[in-house]
Formats: sequence, structure tokens, C-alpha cells
Amino acid sequence: MLDPKFFEDISARISAALAATPAADIEKNLRAMLTAQFARLDLVTREDFEIQKELLARAQARLAQLEARLAELEAQRKT
Repeated sequence: MLDPKFFEDISARISAALAATPAADIEKNLRAMLTAQFARLDLVTREDFEIQKELLARAQARLAQLEARLAELEAQRKT
């Protein structure tokens, strides 16, 4: 019967070998590069975007109300 410690040892050796490959360094460098590039862009968070979207919707609704009121007042003035 195989010893469970044998599998743990093999797993640990495979993990150590993969960590030592250039792939881990490439991933780390790529993440750093992408993070730096995104920092240079003028991006907003999803939360900020949703807040601005809601504010715009309210402003558009208010504008529609004011336009309707203005049209009503202009119609009364003409009669």
C-alpha cells in the first residue's frame, strides 16, 4: 500500500518546481505591467459609474419636467 506522505511529498515537489519556472516570473511581471498601465488610464470604479448614471437619470427626468412646465406656461401665455 502506498504511503499518503509519498503523495504529499510529490505534490510539494511539483509545486516547488512550478514556482521556480519562468512562468511564475512572467505572470508576476505581467500583472505588475498591467497594474501600472491601468493606473495611467483615467478609469472610474463601477460604483462611481453607477452613481453618476443615477445622477444623470435624475437630471434628465428633472429636465423633462421643467420642459413640460415651460411648455405649459408658454401655452397659457399665448391664450
